[in-house]
Amino acid sequence: MSLTSAATLATLDRTGPRRITDLAVIAGVTQPAMTVLVRVMEESGLVERRGDPSDKRVTLACLTEAGASYVRARRQAGVQAYAGLIDKLTDDEVDALVAALPALQHLAELDSQDREGSK
Repeated sequence: MSLTSAATLATLDRTGPRRITDLAVIAGVTQPAMTVLVRVMEESGLVERRGDPSDKRVTLACLTEAGASYVRARRQAGVQAYAGLIDKLTDDEVDALVAALPALQHLAELDSQDREGSK
């Protein structure tokens, strides 16, 4: 699976159903490229398209249970990989990581705000 596909699934998991145009902006790709990507993920059973109840002209991409399971499995694999690496660090290095967590969390929040603001 491409990085863009995985990131799009993670976005849908985090934010819920989204317009394809919104997903394209978040992923930094063109709307036609995102349309193709969503179609491929739909054919794979990872997403489905639904009408927007608030605007009948709009179609939303929604994560299926298979897509949500994929995202959970990918996240768990990442957690396990990092846990294994962290176990190899010295106590001082672990302390440095713990001290950096608030700054890293702030960076993630700023990134999320930037992505939301660019819609």
